[in-house]
Amino acid sequence: MRRVGPHCKNFLFLAVLVLAGCATPFAPQAPEIAARAAALSPREAANLRLFDTVWDLVNRKFYDPKFRGLDWPAAAVTYGPKALAAANDEQLYGVINTMLAGLKESHNWASLPGRSAEDRELPRARLGFSLARQENHWVVMAVQPGGPAAAAGVRPGWLFVTRNGQPLGVNANFKLQEGETVTDEFLDRQDRTHALTMTARLLPPAEPREARELADGVWYLRFDKFDVESRRWLSDQLKAHRAAPAVIVDLRQNPGGGSLSLGITIGEFFPHSVDWGRFIGRNGREYAEDSWQWGSARYAGRVALLVGPGTASSAEIFAHALQFHHRAVLVGRPTAGAVVGSRFYRLPGGGKLQLGVFDYQGLDGRRLEGVGVKPEVVVSLKLADLRDGVDPDLEAALDALRNPTAATNHQ
Repeated sequence: MRRVGPHCKNFLFLAVLVLAGCATPFAPQAPEIAARAAALSPREAANLRLFDTVWDLVNRKFYDPKFRGLDWPAAAVTYGPKALAAANDEQLYGVINTMLAGLKESHNWASLPGRSAEDRELPRARLGFSLARQENHWVVMAVQPGGPAAAAGVRPGWLFVTRNGQPLGVNANFKLQEGETVTDEFLDRQDRTHALTMTARLLPPAEPREARELADGVWYLRFDKFDVESRRWLSDQLKAHRAAPAVIVDLRQNPGGGSLSLGITIGEFFPHSVDWGRFIGRNGREYAEDSWQWGSARYAGRVALLVGPGTASSAEIFAHALQFHHRAVLVGRPTAGAVVGSRFYRLPGGGKLQLGVFDYQGLDGRRLEGVGVKPEVVVSLKLADLRDGVDPDLEAALDALRNPTAATNHQ
């Protein structure tokens, strides 16, 4: 999760003479780099500058001064030559992120310009449909109104099979350029083949919020980010439906957001302030966190939360807090286990580094990082359900609200 806003600090000891007349690197160098420091090409110099910047930020800012057991100086010596040899930015960032992966924590990621988590709300080249991986198939989960896919007739529940004749594996690359034309092959719900040619164009992200009334006066509320707009929307919904006997909050596609919005959102479900955990900084100092009650809806009805592997960061803490305080029943599958407080740092060339600068400890004294939050009502997803438009999580949540003592496994 992002605990505070971006903190940009260009405090650089430039790596080589060609960059700024200073030859003092701040990351330990492999002998082969030091031997040719005065004769680097412009590409190599830029690579080394970016690599050194990332290494130094982690060295000074990462929340664990022991680097989760990783020998951080040795990592510089290992990956520095690979970064130096990178032929383009894609390769360079790949080397850097491989090094960061050695820390074995979430929220450590170097993003190329325009590709960071902060940039995801910007319009980008899309066809306008979202996918989920289930039983070795890609399933269309939603189609964005007004997009190329909607115009071509793509429907939720279809299987996405090939792109330009190539089968799609688990690590398929779905990125497109504006104006790029592709032919995608789908199987509809009756297993009939549809080969559709579509051209990507700039589209905003799909609407991240949804509210609708279900059976028995229960309201379904989905929001996909902990930000100012979503928290205000949720507060308005809870106030508008204060008399509803229960609400189901869908967090299955919520990757988190800011801690301020998190604290305020937790407060919407309580009549008074409650604890929601602690952040621990690099110096060992602990920061206890409480919910905010200003303008709270103080919603008093029953609550069910839909969670799964796509529930991450602030969304996990939200689920943990409501579960710990016996305020909600959790339905679905375990959450992502990606829970540390992070900041964004601007990098040379326009990229960004998201870096974990605070550890998080839950209300039960345990870390959620790498573990996640486990729901009381566990639901097994089936490909047939997704293709038929059935939402077993939602059905299980309604059942749990009607029968609080019912069995907690839905196979």
